[in-house]
Amino acid sequence: MTTATRKILVTNALPYANGPIHIGHMLGYIQADIWVRFQKMRGHECHYMCADDAHGTPIMLKAQQLGIEPEQMIAEMNRAHQADFADFHVAFDHYYSTHSPENKELAELIYTRLRDAGHIKTKTISQLFDPQKEMFLPDRFVKGDCPKCGAADQYGDNCDVCGATYAPTELKNPVSAVSGATPELRDSEHYFFDLPAFEAMLKAWTRSGSLQEEMANKLNEWFESGLQRWDISRDAPYFGFEIPDAPGKYFYVWLDAPIGYMSSFKHYCTTTGNADFESYWEKDSTAELYHFIGKDIIYFHSLFWPAMLNGADFRQPTNVWAHGFITVNGTKMSKSKGTFIMARTYLDHLDPDYLRYYFAAKLTSRIDDLDLNLTDFTQRVNSDLVGKVVNIASRCAGFIQKKFDGKLAANINETALLDEFQAAAATIAESYEKREFSRAMRDIMALADKANFYIAEEEPWQLIKDPAKAERVHEICSIGINLFRLLMIYLTPVVPELAQRVQAFLNEEFNWDSHRNILKDHQIQPFKALLQRIDMEHVEKMIDASKAANTAAAPAPASNDELKNDPLSEEINFDDFAKVDLRVALIANAEHVEGADKLLKLTLDLGGETRQVFAGIKSAYDPATLIGQHTVMVANLAPRKMRFGLSEGMVLAAGPGGEELYILNPHEGAKPGMRVK
Repeated sequence: MTTATRKILVTNALPYANGPIHIGHMLGYIQADIWVRFQKMRGHECHYMCADDAHGTPIMLKAQQLGIEPEQMIAEMNRAHQADFADFHVAFDHYYSTHSPENKELAELIYTRLRDAGHIKTKTISQLFDPQKEMFLPDRFVKGDCPKCGAADQYGDNCDVCGATYAPTELKNPVSAVSGATPELRDSEHYFFDLPAFEAMLKAWTRSGSLQEEMANKLNEWFESGLQRWDISRDAPYFGFEIPDAPGKYFYVWLDAPIGYMSSFKHYCTTTGNADFESYWEKDSTAELYHFIGKDIIYFHSLFWPAMLNGADFRQPTNVWAHGFITVNGTKMSKSKGTFIMARTYLDHLDPDYLRYYFAAKLTSRIDDLDLNLTDFTQRVNSDLVGKVVNIASRCAGFIQKKFDGKLAANINETALLDEFQAAAATIAESYEKREFSRAMRDIMALADKANFYIAEEEPWQLIKDPAKAERVHEICSIGINLFRLLMIYLTPVVPELAQRVQAFLNEEFNWDSHRNILKDHQIQPFKALLQRIDMEHVEKMIDASKAANTAAAPAPASNDELKNDPLSEEINFDDFAKVDLRVALIANAEHVEGADKLLKLTLDLGGETRQVFAGIKSAYDPATLIGQHTVMVANLAPRKMRFGLSEGMVLAAGPGGEELYILNPHEGAKPGMRVK
């Protein structure tokens, strides 16, 4: 039997509620789900929690852009996220939201415990303030010229051209990315968590085995440079929870986001009675607590979070496990290439078990990036799952059904190969436990090769021609079905939907201990195709659909502050950027487009050359007011045929959208055709 029952709580990083799930996100959720399914198959008490991260400035501004309340937007996104996860067979025991009564209660509890213990400090700081929107601007909502190299249109925290980091107050010619206004410098009192007070505790914890070695080594850089107090407050307006003793101040999203692990579990405990909240989170808890996260949020989970828990008299995580990022065909996910693939787009074209298996075949316990090579993906799934594993059943089941009434042999005397397959359970289980999924998949496929070799050597299709050898064929094919069954027991955490079909075929329900038994004198169902081969045409259709979706989608404002930047967004280098030809253009004419809700038809004079451009700025401008103005356009953009005519360029505009959209006006004295540098 398995070892004594363990009490395990597993969480995944909380997806941000301002956008849909893409396949890059899915890596971490599939990794955790495989591990959880394995633990549950072993009979352990394992609870799997997640929630939407639903607070912050980006949420507030995007809701404004959409013309709805933040609560409506996050509710709609929560439903979409849950649907994507469910259809990828990521089986959370509970999925919640950080915008919840439980999260507010726990955030206030942790804050007040930290405050009362002297771990909250205040300090007046200077920040850039948008006088039009009447809000302080987070770093990623300020743009300007880099203070180091002078590059234009850089974010308020770092320069994409020279790589320099700086404070937004150091930017030259700063502009609010929200309204386009020139920001002002204003003072505000902020609340800080005294992280340096926990340095000794954190040094011990990060080297306790709770982190991967490469993560622990990386954190040394923070200790060497000296820990700093962490700003945990934001000024109104802000979508989040107000700090109890500080009217007009709100908890920074990264304070209440990880508390979402606790609040989701608390709501689960309260509504289902399936677990006791305190026994998992109290200071001396003996339960196991694991966080699966992406490597971009290591610092929050390995410094701020354990220190907050310690200071508030809660337990620390048993382990924080980080994974790398996804590339597709060797490069970052690309919208133009169609490799920035939304989870729903994938599901519209391909079986989720395909991707689950491919990820498992590449995942290790290290923080390595993983490449989804679509050709290799197709070939590996077809070769391994279809050509090796399912093929075993298809080669044997027909004989069992037609010649032996669908019943496996009562006596199996040849047990050497079955014994080997059963003995492999211990090694495969160890690989699952250590998150060495790729090693487990290699071992399983090596066994599949042996099973196929055995059947090929025995040639039951030849033996069946001799009636005297029918009993031998019965045994060979019964062995084959049992070998297939053992492989599928081991693969169940990875390909749960395929495993469900297999269990229906075998008239059996699996758990991990099922590998200890061999089916004899057992009725099976008629064999039906269990898994289809991937047709490369379906992969190509998925890519085409991604291209179409990304072309049709309106560009979102670059607004993911709060260190919630998507590491998978497509990047270009300076040489790529230099190819963009920005020119001053005179708006010679502007008019409404019949049948278009958002477009204006602009006639642009480039100084001797006239271009027709359709611009999505109707919500912000009366066309009559544009005539005679100068603006900036992308002059070397390939013409695009639209329903209303040919668009021969792009006008640059900024703002959250709707009425708050502003075309770029060049400096006084700019002439049509002049290049913008």
